Amino acid sequence: QVQLVESGGGLVQAGGSLRLSCAASGVDFSSYGMGWFRQAPGKEREFVATVTWTGITLYADSVKGRFTISRDNIKNTVYLQMNSLKPEDTAVYYCARSRTPYSASIRRIDYDYWGQGIQVIVSS
Repeated sequence: QVQLVESGGGLVQAGGSLRLSCAASGVDFSSYGMGWFRQAPGKEREFVATVTWTGITLYADSVKGRFTISRDNIKNTVYLQMNSLKPEDTAVYYCARSRTPYSASIRRIDYDYWGQGIQVIVSS
């Protein structure tokens, strides 16, 4: 059974930090890119960050310099360290695995397995 389980969300004040984790089970992890996306109320799900199987990272402009994506291929876990949070970062955050091995993408369509999502609320 494939599972991607996010944790670490919650309520934080603007300027604060949170660290999201996404633990994968029942699925090949180490050879695939992993991504984080988010969806704010009334908006489409948008790309946040991705990390390739070798650790190369790519970020959305809106989070560049504030968020850091990383992975632990031993623990089958991908992380999203979020610093200097802003109210506009409020959203449900989802982790996802790339559809093909040895790849990473900013497009939702290129990911096949998704977590259930976790809420992040940043108060002003």
